[in-house]
Amino acid sequence: MGYIALIVALALGGGVVYQEFFSNAESHTVEERSQEQGTVFDVLDDATKAKQMLEGSTDSDVADESTEEGDGTGDEQLNEDTMTKEEIAAEANVTTPPVTLTGQTATMLVAGGCFWCVEADLEKLPGVMEVVSGYAGGSTESPTYSNYAKGGHREVVEVTYDPGVVSYEQILIYAMKHMDPTDDDGSFHDRGEYYSPAFYYESDAQKAIIEALIAEVNDKGPYNKPLAIDVEKRPQFWPAEDYHQDYYKGSLSQFKYKYYRAASGRDDFIKKYWGTDTGADLPWRSVSAEAAASAVVNWKNFTKPSDADLRSQLSDLAYRVTQEEATEKAFSSPYDKFWEDGIYVDVVSGEPLYSSKDKFDSGTGWPSFVKPITPAAVTEHKDFKLLLPRTEIRSTIADSHLGHVFTDGPEDRGGLRYCMNGAALKFIPKSEMEAKGYGDYLQYL
Repeated sequence: MGYIALIVALALGGGVVYQEFFSNAESHTVEERSQEQGTVFDVLDDATKAKQMLEGSTDSDVADESTEEGDGTGDEQLNEDTMTKEEIAAEANVTTPPVTLTGQTATMLVAGGCFWCVEADLEKLPGVMEVVSGYAGGSTESPTYSNYAKGGHREVVEVTYDPGVVSYEQILIYAMKHMDPTDDDGSFHDRGEYYSPAFYYESDAQKAIIEALIAEVNDKGPYNKPLAIDVEKRPQFWPAEDYHQDYYKGSLSQFKYKYYRAASGRDDFIKKYWGTDTGADLPWRSVSAEAAASAVVNWKNFTKPSDADLRSQLSDLAYRVTQEEATEKAFSSPYDKFWEDGIYVDVVSGEPLYSSKDKFDSGTGWPSFVKPITPAAVTEHKDFKLLLPRTEIRSTIADSHLGHVFTDGPEDRGGLRYCMNGAALKFIPKSEMEAKGYGDYLQYL
């Protein structure tokens, strides 16, 4: 009888717990519901279901006109280069290489659309110590994800940085390059003023820096519209809920983040206007426009020799690589582990292609660079010779096949790996550049 009584008691108790659990389910906060979204891991194997999960929040998740991250992407196709779950996880866990900090600390606010993306990008900038997602600029206190838009707040990030390593202006430049600074009514698929770009200042000096930067980019920058970045006095910052912090690194949220970002068009926009030059500087400051263009201008008079002449001028391997798109064997090029200062030019035309400053050891067995000497030095072409599409790299003037570019390069240097065939290159040592007519390119070293 004792056992029977115990069983009955457990059953009754379990029933009470069951009823209590489900009676409370409807009263979960927005934050709790948001944390519960995306916990069904199995659907992540199917891109369509992943997008549905991304867009499946109810109207109650964000009050007023504010939309859940990724809302509006229903008709957008995921990027064909969407990575596997393992690659996403590896990307999410990338950390910024250590830099020597000076012990100084400063903070600033930046708004550039979805704070998941802005936080993820800025955390990769050397000298940035911490980035926190949050809200600012509205009329209500203690805003939450469910009401910040109704209260007039923007999604922003607070950046803690070492000004002895990276400057206030450099962070502005880097942030600008990773957003759409020309959109005054949202950011990519996220529409509404609460997603619009803004730079914040605490002093007249900082305000002057922002205004001068905007004027400079409007004058010399790549955009076909004027910048629409609001310039505002720094308001009070309210950190967002814990589950929004480092969203791109979460064990499950990283997958939702990756699918959201791929469909949003942010990365395509960045590549369109900045290519591989996504760092914290402006290209026209360090190199004059004339010098930047000279990588092409100096070789416009090049006339490609006949096929017979090319065969006689080039080694058999160099001919097959540059003219027949062959690939040299891995670890066979003397340039693979070669670190002398200088530039690499096209073996056919002599046009400058890469700087030793941008070379790194990829471990693949082919000479690798993070970027060309100027964006105009090379051209990109779709290559379907293998099962998966690749991006072929060719020289602009001689149209020589050089290699391919991949997205597994050093994250802190743009994330690209220009994998080149050494046989397509000729090295010009720094000590000989002036004498051989490459003096203009010493500034690239």
